[in-house]
Amino acid sequence: MPKPDITPGSPCWIDLVTSDTEKAKAFYTALFGWTYETGDQEKYGGYITASKDGRMVAGIMAKQADMGAMPDVWSTYLRTDDIKATTEAAAANGGQVLLEPMEVPEQGSMAMYGDASGAAIGAWQFGEMKGYEVAAEAGAPAWHELLAKDYQVAVTFYQRVFGWDTEVMSDSPEFRYTTLVAGDDAKAGIMDASAFLPEQVPSMWSVYFAVEDTDAAVEQAAALGATVMQPAEDTPFGRLATLSDPTGAVFKVIQDLGQTTRSAD
Repeated sequence: MPKPDITPGSPCWIDLVTSDTEKAKAFYTALFGWTYETGDQEKYGGYITASKDGRMVAGIMAKQADMGAMPDVWSTYLRTDDIKATTEAAAANGGQVLLEPMEVPEQGSMAMYGDASGAAIGAWQFGEMKGYEVAAEAGAPAWHELLAKDYQVAVTFYQRVFGWDTEVMSDSPEFRYTTLVAGDDAKAGIMDASAFLPEQVPSMWSVYFAVEDTDAAVEQAAALGATVMQPAEDTPFGRLATLSDPTGAVFKVIQDLGQTTRSAD
């Protein structure tokens, strides 16, 4: 499959902040067949790049002491061509700047925000590193979804801050969903989660990984120490399950995603 077409505003990278990098590496190698390269400690803080069949798919980094009680978590980054302007727009549209723009030597620049619905989202401006090199194949990211407690506020934030061209996929009281771009070209989604996210759980981004067999992946993940948060179920978009890895980072797996990389919950 050709390298993903990563347009400005669309998801371009994911990474895992984990309390145990070695445990994480072993788990994702066994589950997805990933291999790793660790960056220079002084230059890149020991950031670990994960690859699937020689193509970059994700990053892994150790949780730092100053992160406090933050849980282990997968994060999504959206492409920006002007990270300074994006950061200013995030602050001006109800967001919080959690990490000011920071240059990663030679690779690009990153920032992290709390969006207007309270979910953490990253921004990445390309340098030499131009995002993940494979998507929607087994062991690679397949979809990115925001579960938003304040749905319309979230949609407006991404339209204004990241320039999203959105399409309303559903607008019933039972299921409100907006996508970045429409139909088979959709790249990410925002779901109204106000009816089902517990009060103590904030809005959040979810990362989906493509798998060849969801049931087999769930069984294998559980044997490797994962927790099954939502068992495998058939949806109009594929067979889906929600897992948390051995240190608690939540992710989803989906089978038979095909070209309609849209979510279902």
